[in-house]
Amino acid sequence: MSFLLTCPNCGVRRVDEFRFGGEYRERPRGTPSVDEWSAYLYERTNVAGVQREWWYHRLGCKQWFIGTRDTVTNTVHNTAWFAPEKGTQDAQEHHPDSTATA
Repeated sequence: MSFLLTCPNCGVRRVDEFRFGGEYRERPRGTPSVDEWSAYLYERTNVAGVQREWWYHRLGCKQWFIGTRDTVTNTVHNTAWFAPEKGTQDAQEHHPDSTATA
């Protein structure tokens, strides 16, 4: 099923311009155990409903952003640059030369 996705930089585009990066997950804090780190890397919630997801605009600005999408209907509720809350770590490392704004 095809749908439209709004890049925070480029605007509305067809979903085939993007790469799905998986559901957003907060990194484990401190020094995680092997089990905690494995769960973070490999286990997914796979929600049938609304979830936050990473998207990469591969045919446009080449930037990662967060989208909130209903996985049942593919309705995209919003998209935005990732803005971590103070004191939290994100699920992606940001390159220092990135033009994305947080």
